Amino acid sequence: MQKLALFDLDNTLLEGDSEHAFGEFICQRGLVDAGEHRARNDAFYADYCAGSMDIVAFQRFNQAILTKLEAADLTRLQEDFVREQIEPMILPKGEALLEQHRKAGDKLVIITATNRFITERIAERLGVETLIATECGMQNGRYSGQLSGTPCYQQGKVVRLNEWLAESGFSLDGSHFYSDSHNDLPLLEVVTYPVAVDADDKLRKVAEARGWRVISLR
Repeated sequence: MQKLALFDLDNTLLEGDSEHAFGEFICQRGLVDAGEHRARNDAFYADYCAGSMDIVAFQRFNQAILTKLEAADLTRLQEDFVREQIEPMILPKGEALLEQHRKAGDKLVIITATNRFITERIAERLGVETLIATECGMQNGRYSGQLSGTPCYQQGKVVRLNEWLAESGFSLDGSHFYSDSHNDLPLLEVVTYPVAVDADDKLRKVAEARGWRVISLR
């Protein structure tokens, strides 16, 4: 059985937060009222950093634009976003770490609180086939602007991972999980090898107290 190598995405494999960057991107594109959207986007991100974000409210805010565009326009938006915003954020040492686990024969999984619309093309760009992300609701073939299932955030990451484990037959024996955020402590606590990557202050203190590996990909 392959061992799992689980990776958070934002501020771990990327030098920045893709969901916050997406909000800035659609402001620059003139798709939303820039002043209002930027202020709310920044406020939600501050709440995320503090560990107090309302994930349901944030996803309703973040996914609202998806309900207003046609499929072809959404595809172009994804492609342009990855090329213009994400490509410069990809960390070479992050790609090298992915390749290290790939060569070891491990199963690579990106598990992220950011929604699938934003992250699916990023996972493809990084060559990671399995993505566990917050899911966007659909209705009659269009985005509904609502969540689908359990948000992949905080304890929800453990819930979503356990659902995937039950479906895939993988286990956490010998697993690694790389993350920068204290929001991921519930998942870091259940893997075999938790690794703090360019960690926030709260996670760094926990990691050092528990003797977890602490690394930088910057």
